[in-house]
Amino acid sequence: MRDISDKTKNQRIASAKATLNISPQLIAVIREGTAPKGDPLIVAKIAAIQAAKNASQIIPYCHPLPIDYVGVDFELREDAIDIVVTIKVIHKTGVEMEALTAASVAALTIYDMLKMFDEDMEITGVQLLEKKGGKSDFKQTIGKRLNAAVVVISDSVSAGTKSDLSGQLILEQLKSAGVPPERIQYQIISDDLDGIVKTLKHLSDKEGVDLIISTGGTGLSPRDNTPEAMKTVIEKEVPGMAEVMRHYGQERTPYAMLSRGQVGLRGKSLIINLPGSKNGVKESLNALFPAMLHGFKILRGGDGQHASEQKTLQTTDSVSS
Repeated sequence: MRDISDKTKNQRIASAKATLNISPQLIAVIREGTAPKGDPLIVAKIAAIQAAKNASQIIPYCHPLPIDYVGVDFELREDAIDIVVTIKVIHKTGVEMEALTAASVAALTIYDMLKMFDEDMEITGVQLLEKKGGKSDFKQTIGKRLNAAVVVISDSVSAGTKSDLSGQLILEQLKSAGVPPERIQYQIISDDLDGIVKTLKHLSDKEGVDLIISTGGTGLSPRDNTPEAMKTVIEKEVPGMAEVMRHYGQERTPYAMLSRGQVGLRGKSLIINLPGSKNGVKESLNALFPAMLHGFKILRGGDGQHASEQKTLQTTDSVSS
């Protein structure tokens, strides 16, 4: 099966439809409730629910899922039955195949219960109607408008005795999120408290950087000063993001709870502290991206435009008028 261990849990919803062509006479039998094997719609609904819960036993690459809801609706037309199945789950992968399987089995169940009366019955189509909750639903286009900075905080890296892997990983994530490479700053500094404070304030106050991501200095060693620096730098804490990073990491390693990284705002700059290890950075980025980029739409009044862009548009509009 595909490895989904890096994914985050979201509510996933999928709807699928199967259509069974059937004679008008049998439609009347179903409406009247006179089918000899009982009401095929009731049995088909039960079959659909069972199929949804057992799709992973039928289709090899389906993951077993703790399904929260299965809804089955029937529409009887003059010469056809439309079966719509909707499934909800809070998990790391979608439920499209479960919905398609359930709709198919419901149609097959009706076929089986009525086949002796209509040899021309035909399942004419099974299609996915909708899916929600996947990572693509949370993709943001605002990344291309952001200015970002990556700050590697490490005595050993700044001294040249250790290579930087974590900062490079952040750079790649920012690029994949749509931030233009030319808008990304990158620098390495030591764990000196005053130096961290000075760097973060400069990037926010002087450079006007939208997103500042640091890596390193969040642990328990005497030289881990990043959280202390953040206390004097940020003006508004964003605790939910830090909680999500630690929760995501804790599900994968018991050491995640030792990270003291914070997230906060200074002016319109969002500052995020990540651990120093490459694996810690990877897990934190998986937890945050791409949904965290939505925060910039809130910061910029809902449309995702930087204040300078809004001012330019307002000036252009006034000149045009």
